[in-house]
Amino acid sequence: MADQVQPGFERALEADIERLSAEVKTNREHPELRSASAHEVIKQSLKAVTPTPQDDAQASAGAAQNVFQNPLPDYAANAPAETKLEIEHLLETAFREGIMAANAKAAHSSPFVLDAFHDALAGKLYPELKKRGIVD
Repeated sequence: MADQVQPGFERALEADIERLSAEVKTNREHPELRSASAHEVIKQSLKAVTPTPQDDAQASAGAAQNVFQNPLPDYAANAPAETKLEIEHLLETAFREGIMAANAKAAHSSPFVLDAFHDALAGKLYPELKKRGIVD
């Protein structure tokens, strides 16, 4: 049974998307990303808003529906089960607690997990950012 979305969740996710949207717009102006795909720009923007392990992370409260059919990027298909579960947990955290909270947790993961998480999250966010006219 799917969880009900709690009242503060939509505001927290909306705030995260606004922050990410601003970073996407900024990154679009960088010469090295002008010819990059929208997916790559989103991924680089997610990296930019990921705190370092020393940063304090603020988690947004809430819960969301499980929206993941096949959330992992193709290159993670042969990763160990624990790694796949960690990536999936980070994605679930992004949709439960907010993108910034998930990024804070991901900052403590291995580089492979962090990269796969950003790829998967970029894929999930692309349709919404495209709908809002943030990416093409």
